[in-house]
Amino acid sequence: MARVRILVTNDDGIASPGLHAVAAALSALGEVWIVAPDRERTAVGHAVTLHKPLRITKMAPRVFMVNGTPVDCVNLALVKVLPGRPALIVSGINRGVNLGDDVMYSGTVSGALEGTILGIPSVAVSQEGGETFRFEVGAKYAARVAAEVLQHGLPTETILNVNIPDVPLRSIKGVKVTCLSRRRFNNPIVEKVDPRGRKYYWIAGTRQSWSREKDADHEALEQHMVSVTPIHLDTTHHAMLEHFRAWEQSLSRPAASPMLKTSRSRKQARA
Repeated sequence: MARVRILVTNDDGIASPGLHAVAAALSALGEVWIVAPDRERTAVGHAVTLHKPLRITKMAPRVFMVNGTPVDCVNLALVKVLPGRPALIVSGINRGVNLGDDVMYSGTVSGALEGTILGIPSVAVSQEGGETFRFEVGAKYAARVAAEVLQHGLPTETILNVNIPDVPLRSIKGVKVTCLSRRRFNNPIVEKVDPRGRKYYWIAGTRQSWSREKDADHEALEQHMVSVTPIHLDTTHHAMLEHFRAWEQSLSRPAASPMLKTSRSRKQARA
């Protein structure tokens, strides 16, 4: 009987220890294939490479690198690398958390989003850390979540965004299903001066978090709990559709002709 096929990708690149830690943990669940960027692609979001050729390099059996983004990796994996569709895609383990608004920028989350767009259950996994990262802890919980997804599936157009606190395995208090918090930065642009006196800039700053509602993802990590957030592809604000339908009539009126506007302006000027 064929083993379950699992695709692993990331945005930290093919050499990331988090990638290989989660691949090793998932190997107990099925046949793991790695297709990952050739270098770090942090914060590329859902970028797709359109203006240069992409190349696939085989590094080892079932291990490939691509000179592109996480989204490129998922697409090439499904069309050109894997012998068939995977049952699951896991993106990570990322160096650093992806909480709240981070998911809008994260290449890690986008790798999982692309899998979901293509109809494959997908999970993004990120690890809190500083100088070092406890990827062995993240890998254990990634495998637990993966096992649940393989057994029960995921709702249509839904990914799971998993974040692991920076504590030893014995100190984790449990798993909590959460919502996305708000994540903002103080002093997001850092200005410096180079040796020639020219200004340059770093996009940086100190993160701030606050909750949209209870059970926010950042609060779970503060409580030493693993955060699991279901994210839906449909970002339509359905509760406000009727509100904005009141604009339809006004927005549908024919626009005034530019020539007519010009003629009126000239008549007003003569007057």
